[in-house]
Amino acid sequence: MVKMETTALDTDLSLFKYDSLEQLPPRYRDLEEDERTRRIETTLEELGDDVVILGHNYQRREIVEHADFVGDSYQLSKEAANADAEYVIFGGVTFMAESADIITDDEQTVILPSMEASCPMAGMAEALQVDAAWAEITAAAPEENIIPITYMNSYADLKAFCASQGGLVCTSSNAHKAFEYAFERGDKVLFLPDKHLGENTAYRLGMEADIAEWDPWDPEGKDAADVAESDIILWDGYCQVHERFRVDHVEQIRAEHEDAKVIVHPECRREVVEAADKAGSTATICETVETADPGDTWAIGTEIHLTEHLQRWHPEVNVLPLCGDACMDCNAMRQIDPNYLTWVLEELVAGRERNVIEVAPEEKELATVALERMLEI
Repeated sequence: MVKMETTALDTDLSLFKYDSLEQLPPRYRDLEEDERTRRIETTLEELGDDVVILGHNYQRREIVEHADFVGDSYQLSKEAANADAEYVIFGGVTFMAESADIITDDEQTVILPSMEASCPMAGMAEALQVDAAWAEITAAAPEENIIPITYMNSYADLKAFCASQGGLVCTSSNAHKAFEYAFERGDKVLFLPDKHLGENTAYRLGMEADIAEWDPWDPEGKDAADVAESDIILWDGYCQVHERFRVDHVEQIRAEHEDAKVIVHPECRREVVEAADKAGSTATICETVETADPGDTWAIGTEIHLTEHLQRWHPEVNVLPLCGDACMDCNAMRQIDPNYLTWVLEELVAGRERNVIEVAPEEKELATVALERMLEI
């Protein structure tokens, strides 16, 4: 473990924190869907109330159909906390499983089926990296009170870091309220890791002229003193799925479907959000389709699997992907292969826990503070 420069936390890069997670045994790699489904159902009957399965909106059908709850990351973590299950199987990515471990009871064990399910955007803002940047930025503005805000899509140690510096966590739905919370208590905001959500939030608050971007990857980037002159400092991170959307996609879908309305996730680029009819979280996207009139056409600008779920769940609405599968697929989410689900469930039946996600006590305590501050807003 490595000691941070600006806080008492010890941590490490996520690559090393989870290097003990196991790969899928060879005997599970070629299961056919019928056999796999039968075996999953058999284990779930045997485990009963001892296990709850969470399926993120971006998971494939073969995971979602076995999930007890389907939704966005924080919503699923709350469902896990409210459940009595001893084991929480999270069909999502690493930071989501961490969040579930933070807010569930100590008696509950969180399992991430695949060791490869690691969100690239969360990895763009490792806590050690942010700690070094924080030292540089705050030193350039010693008279200013800078409040860090991290998006839910970040590792637990970064949530803990933000709490230690007076900051908090936000979701895509309440980012604007988190900004307001921060500006009530400080002079400036450092928002990470998603620059597009940060920029869209700044526009929502009428603060688009007060933005600077901090690129931790570019040694020739802006000087800390220059960046610290702005009220909103955006970390140069992004979602690799949502950044692929372009205004051309919006224009093309409208050319092909004159009656189409477009809804996109606020992790999309600013110009895409401006071109769309509506922007919102996965929960907002789901609600928009659920409440649409039969025959309405909605083009969805988010990960392809949610679009496919909405097509199945609401056949009365014409639900279209804003661009093709290659544009919208999240490779990290895809790592939660149903064969992995079969394996971890059968191992539980055999009395063995595989790929347990456990947040260190000090990280958990501070990350909880960051989440509690979010709940205040």
